Amino acid sequence: MNKQQMAPGPVELSDAVRQAMAQQLYNPDLDPDYVVFYRGMCEKIQQLLHTQSDCLVLSGEGILGLEAACASLIEPGTKVLCLANGVFGAGFVDFVKAYGGEPVIIEKDYRQAITADEVEVALRQNPDIKVATLVHCDTPSGLLNPLAEIGPVLKQHGVISIVDAVASIAGDRVLADEWGLDIVLGGSQKALSAPPGLTFMSISAAAWEFMEARREPPKGLYLNLLTWKDSWLKDGSFPYTQPVNDHYALDAALDAALAEGGGLYERHRQVAEFTRDAVQAAGFKLYPDANYAASTVTAIEVPAGVPDAEFRQRLLTQYGWQIAGSYGPLAGKVWRIGHMGTQCQKERVQACLEAIQACLADFR
Repeated sequence: MNKQQMAPGPVELSDAVRQAMAQQLYNPDLDPDYVVFYRGMCEKIQQLLHTQSDCLVLSGEGILGLEAACASLIEPGTKVLCLANGVFGAGFVDFVKAYGGEPVIIEKDYRQAITADEVEVALRQNPDIKVATLVHCDTPSGLLNPLAEIGPVLKQHGVISIVDAVASIAGDRVLADEWGLDIVLGGSQKALSAPPGLTFMSISAAAWEFMEARREPPKGLYLNLLTWKDSWLKDGSFPYTQPVNDHYALDAALDAALAEGGGLYERHRQVAEFTRDAVQAAGFKLYPDANYAASTVTAIEVPAGVPDAEFRQRLLTQYGWQIAGSYGPLAGKVWRIGHMGTQCQKERVQACLEAIQACLADFR
């Protein structure tokens, strides 16, 4: 049986991306053409994020970027505002504590977005906050926070922002400069539809200055973003060996996204609306309020009496469709349909929902 993927990343790869990944490998430390290639790839990321800030691609899945940003900005005593209305939003608190930071947490139900007004109140009550962490699309709940409204508030207060946009980039717009964002983090395996294993990011001049003004410089190499500033941004050398073929794949995925232009976001918006309407018409209940739902993933409540893991296993083995459950506090309570990147097609969503309904009949 052919298996079809509708989980929210990693997603299926296009033929163009797979072919790009199969190109011959050359030593990136010795090949001057590779320096030109890497610089061009970073310029494409700048276009995607609408930013003039420096962009980098790091060798590691998206979590690497989240931790590297925290490791590079946070030192003992740094007061950090953490927007924790989702699994990944709450997860930032652990990173902050790990590097000695003092988290100030805005907690909220995972069904509801955090507002700019709530951020404003927290900053006025804690004027010594220096850094803020937030998630644009928190995939375990399918929630989208209003980044366009929150970013300018943080910038107005001189707070350096760390934004996890891994699951939103290339599905929901991210205007890094217009919204005043400092570090924006993406991952290769979500809406861009490249293989997992890469983090990409933009880093503002203010963020670099904050890192360099620390009482003590960040420790280590792999998580220390200043290592890149002292190598790649200084003289075009790499701090460690680069995963060349993964980069070829990401570059091809960036080309596809940029070629689609504004249609990329309109496609995701339309398919997201189609999915939400269809699942509700089928009798399912959305997990987050539709007003806060992302364009890349739809989360629905697991119907009462249906065993989550057993259902999803049968859906895959008997009907050939893979959807995702959730984790953390939402484990066993939420199913997630990932309509992002290559999977963002109405026909594909419809076929998946028909399989879900047929599979449900086996449990009733």
